Amino acid sequence: MIRGNRMLNHQFIVSLLVSNHAGVLTRVSSLFARRSFNIDSLTVGVTEDPTLSRMTIVSWGDDYMKEQIVKQLQKLMDVKKVQLMQSDKIVVRELMIVKIRIKKGELSEAMEAINAYRSNVVDLSPDSIAVEITGEPLKLNAFLNYIKRYEIVEMCRTGPTAMGRSTYCLENDTY
Repeated sequence: MIRGNRMLNHQFIVSLLVSNHAGVLTRVSSLFARRSFNIDSLTVGVTEDPTLSRMTIVSWGDDYMKEQIVKQLQKLMDVKKVQLMQSDKIVVRELMIVKIRIKKGELSEAMEAINAYRSNVVDLSPDSIAVEITGEPLKLNAFLNYIKRYEIVEMCRTGPTAMGRSTYCLENDTY
Protein backbone atom coordinates (compact mmCIF):
# COMPACT_ATOMS: atom_id res chain seq x y z
CA MET A 1 0.00 0.00 0.00
CA ILE A 2 1.12 3.53 -0.67
CA ARG A 3 0.48 6.45 1.66
CA GLY A 4 1.54 9.69 -0.03
CA ASN A 5 4.78 8.96 -1.86
CA ARG A 6 6.00 6.37 0.63
CA MET A 7 5.35 2.67 0.95
CA LEU A 8 3.89 1.49 4.24
CA ASN A 9 6.15 -0.41 6.63
CA HIS A 10 7.41 -3.79 5.54
CA GLN A 11 10.23 -6.09 6.56
CA PHE A 12 13.59 -5.83 4.84
CA ILE A 13 17.08 -7.30 5.14
CA VAL A 14 20.31 -5.31 5.08
CA SER A 15 23.61 -7.12 4.67
CA LEU A 16 26.93 -5.55 5.67
CA LEU A 17 30.61 -6.34 5.47
CA VAL A 18 32.37 -4.77 8.45
CA SER A 19 35.81 -4.80 10.03
CA ASN A 20 36.18 -7.77 12.33
CA HIS A 21 37.27 -6.15 15.58
CA ALA A 22 35.90 -5.00 18.91
CA GLY A 23 33.35 -2.18 18.99
CA VAL A 24 31.93 -2.49 15.48
CA LEU A 25 28.70 -4.16 16.60
CA THR A 26 28.23 -1.47 19.26
CA ARG A 27 28.62 1.31 16.68
CA VAL A 28 26.14 -0.31 14.27
CA SER A 29 23.53 -1.01 16.95
CA SER A 30 24.01 2.48 18.44
CA LEU A 31 23.28 4.02 15.05
CA PHE A 32 19.96 2.17 14.96
CA ALA A 33 19.14 3.27 18.53
CA ARG A 34 20.02 6.94 17.93
CA ARG A 35 17.79 7.03 14.84
CA SER A 36 14.94 5.12 16.56
CA PHE A 37 15.23 2.28 14.04
CA ASN A 38 14.32 -1.13 15.42
CA ILE A 39 16.42 -4.23 14.83
CA ASP A 40 14.18 -7.31 14.67
CA SER A 41 17.07 -9.66 14.14
CA LEU A 42 20.85 -9.40 13.90
CA THR A 43 23.31 -12.12 12.97
CA VAL A 44 27.07 -11.64 12.80
CA GLY A 45 29.85 -13.98 11.78
CA VAL A 46 33.35 -13.96 10.38
CA THR A 47 33.66 -14.32 6.59
CA GLU A 48 36.13 -16.19 4.40
CA ASP A 49 38.42 -13.20 5.09
CA PRO A 50 39.20 -13.23 8.84
CA THR A 51 39.53 -9.42 8.87
CA LEU A 52 35.85 -9.05 7.91
CA SER A 53 32.55 -10.00 9.50
CA ARG A 54 29.19 -10.19 7.79
CA MET A 55 26.12 -8.75 9.50
CA THR A 56 22.57 -9.54 8.49
CA ILE A 57 20.05 -7.10 9.96
CA VAL A 58 16.30 -7.56 9.69
CA SER A 59 14.16 -4.48 10.29
CA TRP A 60 10.80 -2.93 9.39
CA GLY A 61 10.15 0.38 7.74
CA ASP A 62 8.99 2.34 4.76
CA ASP A 63 11.12 3.16 1.71
CA TYR A 64 12.40 6.39 3.27
CA MET A 65 13.50 4.59 6.45
CA LYS A 66 15.31 1.90 4.41
CA GLU A 67 17.15 4.61 2.47
CA GLN A 68 18.15 6.37 5.68
CA ILE A 69 19.42 3.18 7.28
CA VAL A 70 21.61 2.39 4.28
CA LYS A 71 22.95 5.97 4.06
CA GLN A 72 23.74 6.14 7.77
CA LEU A 73 25.43 2.71 7.80
CA GLN A 74 27.61 3.69 4.83
CA LYS A 75 28.98 6.61 6.87
CA LEU A 76 30.38 4.36 9.61
CA MET A 77 34.15 3.94 9.34
CA ASP A 78 34.25 0.17 9.92
CA VAL A 79 31.44 -0.58 7.45
CA LYS A 80 33.01 -1.68 4.17
CA LYS A 81 29.85 -2.54 2.20
CA VAL A 82 26.10 -2.14 2.76
CA GLN A 83 23.47 -3.78 0.62
CA LEU A 84 19.70 -3.77 0.86
CA MET A 85 18.93 -7.37 -0.09
CA GLN A 86 16.38 -7.98 -2.84
CA SER A 87 14.06 -10.71 -1.51
CA ASP A 88 13.69 -12.43 -4.89
CA LYS A 89 17.47 -12.78 -5.28
CA ILE A 90 18.48 -14.26 -1.93
CA VAL A 91 18.51 -17.45 0.07
CA VAL A 92 17.37 -16.90 3.67
CA ARG A 93 17.93 -19.40 6.47
CA GLU A 94 17.52 -19.46 10.21
CA LEU A 95 18.43 -21.95 12.94
CA MET A 96 16.16 -22.77 15.87
CA ILE A 97 16.61 -25.16 18.77
CA VAL A 98 13.45 -25.94 20.71
CA LYS A 99 13.00 -28.16 23.78
CA ILE A 100 9.59 -29.80 24.05
CA ARG A 101 8.15 -31.61 27.07
CA ILE A 102 7.07 -35.08 26.00
CA LYS A 103 4.61 -37.14 28.00
CA LYS A 104 4.58 -40.91 28.02
CA GLY A 105 3.36 -42.23 24.67
CA GLU A 106 3.87 -38.95 22.74
CA LEU A 107 7.37 -39.58 21.40
CA SER A 108 6.36 -41.37 18.18
CA GLU A 109 3.87 -38.61 17.29
CA ALA A 110 6.47 -35.92 17.98
CA MET A 111 9.03 -37.83 15.87
CA GLU A 112 6.63 -37.82 12.91
CA ALA A 113 6.52 -34.01 13.02
CA ILE A 114 10.28 -33.78 13.49
CA ASN A 115 10.86 -35.97 10.43
CA ALA A 116 8.20 -34.20 8.35
CA TYR A 117 9.92 -30.85 8.96
CA ARG A 118 13.37 -32.36 8.25
CA SER A 119 14.62 -31.40 11.67
CA ASN A 120 17.02 -33.26 13.96
CA VAL A 121 16.85 -34.49 17.52
CA VAL A 122 19.88 -33.08 19.36
CA ASP A 123 18.97 -34.19 22.88
CA LEU A 124 16.55 -36.77 24.23
CA SER A 125 15.62 -37.36 27.84
CA PRO A 126 12.73 -39.29 29.40
CA ASP A 127 10.58 -36.15 29.69
CA SER A 128 11.79 -33.85 26.89
CA ILE A 129 13.25 -33.69 23.42
CA ALA A 130 15.44 -30.96 21.94
CA VAL A 131 15.04 -30.38 18.22
CA GLU A 132 17.25 -28.46 15.80
CA ILE A 133 15.54 -27.09 12.71
CA THR A 134 16.87 -24.89 9.94
CA GLY A 135 15.15 -23.22 7.03
CA GLU A 136 13.24 -20.15 6.05
CA PRO A 137 11.58 -18.33 8.96
CA LEU A 138 8.14 -19.38 7.67
CA LYS A 139 9.12 -23.05 8.00
CA LEU A 140 10.29 -22.53 11.58
CA ASN A 141 7.07 -20.69 12.43
CA ALA A 142 5.01 -23.51 10.89
CA PHE A 143 6.93 -26.05 12.98
CA LEU A 144 6.28 -24.02 16.14
CA ASN A 145 2.60 -23.80 15.26
CA TYR A 146 2.43 -27.57 14.78
CA ILE A 147 4.17 -28.43 18.07
CA LYS A 148 2.18 -25.97 20.18
CA ARG A 149 0.13 -28.96 21.40
CA TYR A 150 3.22 -29.84 23.47
CA GLU A 151 4.72 -27.68 26.16
CA ILE A 152 7.67 -25.69 24.84
CA VAL A 153 10.17 -25.69 27.68
CA GLU A 154 12.83 -23.56 26.03
CA MET A 155 13.58 -22.10 22.61
CA CYS A 156 16.30 -20.10 20.90
CA ARG A 157 16.48 -18.74 17.35
CA THR A 158 19.43 -17.26 15.52
CA GLY A 159 17.42 -14.89 13.36
CA PRO A 160 17.62 -14.97 9.59
CA THR A 161 20.84 -14.78 7.66
CA ALA A 162 20.85 -14.18 3.91
CA MET A 163 23.09 -14.65 0.91
CA GLY A 164 22.56 -13.76 -2.72
CA ARG A 165 21.69 -16.40 -5.28
CA SER A 166 24.00 -17.08 -8.24
CA THR A 167 26.02 -13.95 -9.11
CA TYR A 168 24.09 -11.65 -6.73
CA CYS A 169 26.80 -11.18 -4.07
CA LEU A 170 27.75 -8.84 -1.28
CA GLU A 171 31.27 -7.95 -2.33
CA ASN A 172 33.69 -5.63 -0.68
CA ASP A 173 34.69 -3.22 -3.41
CA THR A 174 35.44 -0.27 -1.12
CA TYR A 175 38.98 -1.11 -0.05
